[in-house]
Amino acid sequence: MKRRTAREKALQILFPLDQEDFNLEQAIQYQIDLEDRDDFLLQLIEGVVANQAKIDQKISDHLEKWSLHRLANVERALLRIATFELFFHQDAPPNVVINEAIEIAHVFGDDKSGKFINGVLSKMNK
Repeated sequence: MKRRTAREKALQILFPLDQEDFNLEQAIQYQIDLEDRDDFLLQLIEGVVANQAKIDQKISDHLEKWSLHRLANVERALLRIATFELFFHQDAPPNVVINEAIEIAHVFGDDKSGKFINGVLSKMNK
């Protein structure tokens, strides 16, 4: 599986993360066939869930005039994935992680999502 595809799948799985009845294993089973399970995808998903409090704090520290819970679910999930990659996984260069998040935001978010994601992640990466 290509990394872009893994990031998109991770977004689809982590999208409902803030719902009370979120069940990680059910979300993974619903979105991924057994033959499509990919190490990188599972690292993203499990890493975001395991480090959610630290990731959310890092994102919150770089939001201006916004709170994490006011963000659209797509933007919040993308920021969590990219923040995990930037600070906890560090397997790809930061500019690649940021560009991927922006591109995925253009596909799954609204017209302003890419610009917003870029602004937050760029502040974090300084």
